[in-house]
Amino acid sequence: MNRRIQGTSIEIADAPARAPVRHALFDLDGTLSLLRDGWQDQMVPLMVGLLEDCGGAETTAELEKLVTGFVDQLTGKQTIYQMIRLCEELEKRGGSPREPLEYKELYNSRLDAAISGRLEGIGSGRLAREDFLVPGSLEFLEELTSRGVNCHLASGTDEDLVRRDAALLGFDHFFEGRISGALRQYENFSKQMVIERIISEHQLKGPELIVVGDGYVEIRDGRRAGAVTFGVHTRENNRYHMNSGKRGRLLEAGAHFLAPGLEEGVALLDFLGDGQGGAQASTSSR
Repeated sequence: MNRRIQGTSIEIADAPARAPVRHALFDLDGTLSLLRDGWQDQMVPLMVGLLEDCGGAETTAELEKLVTGFVDQLTGKQTIYQMIRLCEELEKRGGSPREPLEYKELYNSRLDAAISGRLEGIGSGRLAREDFLVPGSLEFLEELTSRGVNCHLASGTDEDLVRRDAALLGFDHFFEGRISGALRQYENFSKQMVIERIISEHQLKGPELIVVGDGYVEIRDGRRAGAVTFGVHTRENNRYHMNSGKRGRLLEAGAHFLAPGLEEGVALLDFLGDGQGGAQASTSSR
């Protein structure tokens, strides 16, 4: 039996302290944007190929299992951390890895080439931007803004690309001056740092901040900081089926609430005490 917000598909995994939401922090890829849907199909083969070049006895399937495991675990952190882990695995197999930043640049160039048609299509109007938005994302951002909530965007993707994608998909105006992403000096950015800064600068009580994301990292960091955490287990397409356990990972990370999209975000805000709807919990069988 699972508890849900009444009349919705939003699961209540662990009800938090309830307070009106004043600030909201969003992840980008898989939470608001589907522009990079399938990014795993670029990163995993790149890493597996480099590990195979070391000439070990492991099969391709064994290396894929290894790589998908640590790539998944580190999703939400800056991409450089996945490349640092790659370097560690190369060294274990007797390889002489290049700098992690070089592998990151190689991956970024492959991914940009893979999604260039999407970028051009949206920019020219040939493709509808709505097809690359997580369902309900714009409506949820509009609702938060109408209630006076300040929205922040933080991503492990490079900051210039985060800004580009937010503008292309038409939601950058919800985050004026509050967009952050991966930096070349990667030690100067993390989602944990952003969360702590928001709480400190705005003197928030934990539940006055909601962290919304589809990755383990932002949900874990938000939960540790006392924020309300909303795990979005969106379906992403990749040949490694890496999203098949997304809901479970979000639960493990400490998500208070879970849903497959953002369409019912208004009910969540009402449940937390930020509206007049008086949303309640209900119990249903799964």
